Amino acid sequence: MQKKPEEKIDEDWMSTYGDMVTLLLCFFVMMLSVSKPDVAKFEQISAGLSEGISKRSAPRPIEMMMSELTDDIQSMEIEEKVSLGSDTQGIVLEFGGDMIFNRGSADIKEEALPALKRIAATLMSDRYKAFNFSIEGHTSDEKFSNEKYPSNWELSSARASAVTRFLEERGIERVRLRATGLFDVSPKYPNRDAFGEPIPQNRIKNRRVVIHIEPSFK
Repeated sequence: MQKKPEEKIDEDWMSTYGDMVTLLLCFFVMMLSVSKPDVAKFEQISAGLSEGISKRSAPRPIEMMMSELTDDIQSMEIEEKVSLGSDTQGIVLEFGGDMIFNRGSADIKEEALPALKRIAATLMSDRYKAFNFSIEGHTSDEKFSNEKYPSNWELSSARASAVTRFLEERGIERVRLRATGLFDVSPKYPNRDAFGEPIPQNRIKNRRVVIHIEPSFK
């Protein structure tokens, strides 16, 4: 008895499908390469996926540090002088106005030491060893000069260095620290109004120190 010939399955569609998947993959890789992913949001999403799949809690160091720093700020009652937020790179800790330094000085105020020590104790915790710190010194556009600091470039750099040295002295390795003086090139608020007149309250707010806290595992 003659066997019935086997029917051949048409799999030509798989070539087209494979090409489409490859093109989609290339598209998403290209989009990722030109994008700036939010590290904090990425941590939340990846931790949520891990917990949903494995049913086990995943570490969230950025979220944990944000929570601890918030507790530090609130317990010290310095919410009006210190702000906490995040950007695409990590956590942003800002000491506003003249909280840390007197005008024209890069010597840390005695009254600022308790808050700095409390925050430094949190930052140097073993659970945050994967974080690096970039300290920025900012001034207003107000002209300043003395024998020690010929301009605000030197003053802003000295202030950033002072906070950086303080963190190193509290136990954070210097390889995890960076200090930058930015004068008035990155104001948070306009130093002058539309008529070119100075805005004193904005100048005070622009004289600040900002610590960018970035995970090295991003």
